[in-house]
Amino acid sequence: MDKQAVNITIYRWAGDWGPFHIKIPCGECALTKDIVLDTLNNELDGILIELEIKDWLNEWWQPLLKGGWHAPIVMVAEKVISQGHALNRGVLTQAVIEAHCQQVPIVGQHIFGKQSCPHCQRAKTYLQQANIEYTYHDVITNPRALYEMLSRVKPLIDPKQPVTVPQIWIDGDYIGGADELSVIVKQQVEPNTERGQCSLSVKQH
Repeated sequence: MDKQAVNITIYRWAGDWGPFHIKIPCGECALTKDIVLDTLNNELDGILIELEIKDWLNEWWQPLLKGGWHAPIVMVAEKVISQGHALNRGVLTQAVIEAHCQQVPIVGQHIFGKQSCPHCQRAKTYLQQANIEYTYHDVITNPRALYEMLSRVKPLIDPKQPVTVPQIWIDGDYIGGADELSVIVKQQVEPNTERGQCSLSVKQH
């Protein structure tokens, strides 16, 4: 398995065990497989995936060790994320992106923000004025961006600290918010006692 690939395993209600011989998977198993395939082609496009589809009756003990006992069972990076019913594609998307972020570091310049956030607009202006190319991710209109931001930020900040926007990376290094970015691009920031503190990462450097 490629070290950067995220493994997805589907255990469907099919296979052979003792007197049981199931050749046609259940309807929810078929739905789950179709949901996975469609999600890989859309929300998860561009993420390296290794997909395995297994007959549950042939090796029921393997998912049981991870808490999976009712097909269809879906596992991402060896963790059960769904079982006993058709898969929720949002749950799959979040689990895969979390696993992907653990395995693949972020590179380049990125701003995760939202349209109505003045500090996000300020951060974008700083980079534009400094002639620094960046990628902007809207966490409101793009669920994948939200899942990636949370997956990458939460391990870096205090567990009790809320995740706000913007969240910024420069050259693959976590910067924090617009105020921290302003120091890097040598912009002056007017004090604003009304503004809440952004999630910062100064403690990790």
